[in-house]
Amino acid sequence: MDSTIIAPGAAQPVTTRISGDPKLPVAVVIPAYRPNRTVVEVAQALLGRGIASIVVIDDGSGPDFRPIFDELLLLDSVRVLRHAVNLGKGAALKTAMNNVLAADDELIGVVTADADGQHHPDDIVAVCTRFAAEPEALVLGARTFVGQIPLRSRIGNSMTRHVMRLVLGQKLTDTQTGLRGIPRSLIMRLLKVPAAGYDFELEMLVAAKHQGIAVVEQPIRTIYEPGNPTSHFQPLRDSMRIYFVLLRFSMISLLTAVIDNSIFYLVFHLTGMILGAQLLARTAAVLFNYRSVRRAVFFSDETHGVLLPRYLMLVGANAIVSYSGIRLLSTVTPLGVFPAKLLIEAVLFIANFAIQRDFIFTHRRTADSQTKA
Repeated sequence: MDSTIIAPGAAQPVTTRISGDPKLPVAVVIPAYRPNRTVVEVAQALLGRGIASIVVIDDGSGPDFRPIFDELLLLDSVRVLRHAVNLGKGAALKTAMNNVLAADDELIGVVTADADGQHHPDDIVAVCTRFAAEPEALVLGARTFVGQIPLRSRIGNSMTRHVMRLVLGQKLTDTQTGLRGIPRSLIMRLLKVPAAGYDFELEMLVAAKHQGIAVVEQPIRTIYEPGNPTSHFQPLRDSMRIYFVLLRFSMISLLTAVIDNSIFYLVFHLTGMILGAQLLARTAAVLFNYRSVRRAVFFSDETHGVLLPRYLMLVGANAIVSYSGIRLLSTVTPLGVFPAKLLIEAVLFIANFAIQRDFIFTHRRTADSQTKA
């Protein structure tokens, strides 16, 4: 066994000998923070079911938990990576994914699973098999949430599922599952995502959407211990982190609206010209919004030459609809110009979000690119 002194915040591998070739071209990744012996039992069960490569991340569990990880190191085909301090589930997953991709060019990606026994080994193998059959898709192990489910888990999953349906434009049964098959092409993008906690798993869904990667679900059983004692999810703190991922969509739109309407109001009152005021206001808003949504919302890495023409076409269409609507409402209703503008823009907000989400900033994966990947 190799031993390494690890600087705080760094992650270095502690490895055992890997024997044999994987039967499936994936590595199973298990992040673990202060686990019980269940993580050893899960690893043993997976090895017994033909999984040939397992990576466990000790996310700063401390010396009291070292015997559990030492026991894992005795298992053939298991690697243990260690964080000197607890950095969060997202950081642990990124450490493992980076290690896997750097170590083996032949793998199609990784399958992540929880250390606390919430994922039955048969379900982990089922997701591995589904992922091997659809290597370009993000495969989610979707729980059914029937039976005795902890209240915080039931409420959290229900709320997040409905919000993510709006954000992604896709109905998913389980947006917070930790059992996922993640393709290599998506991992390359995820390694650059700053999120380090539970919010990382929602960032993953957003990134998949805007990389044009299909998200598919593999049904799995729902397993919770009474009281869910081994979960390190903190409802208030981690929910705030998760919903901050979603809040930025609205915040950038709100700031864009403030810029647009402030300049429109000022120029219109100085000149009395609707068209001139709208052109100046929309130009300033576009300069702010395009850069912000491209980098901070939709995570697009496509070139300006691809994105900008689409975006400007949407801006032009919006300007025509908005101008026509303002003129119509301010002429045939008691509304003034500024209230008419606010009403029209509020209606257009939903349409603009859906268009940007599905057509402007979503990468189009051609058949050739999928074959090459």
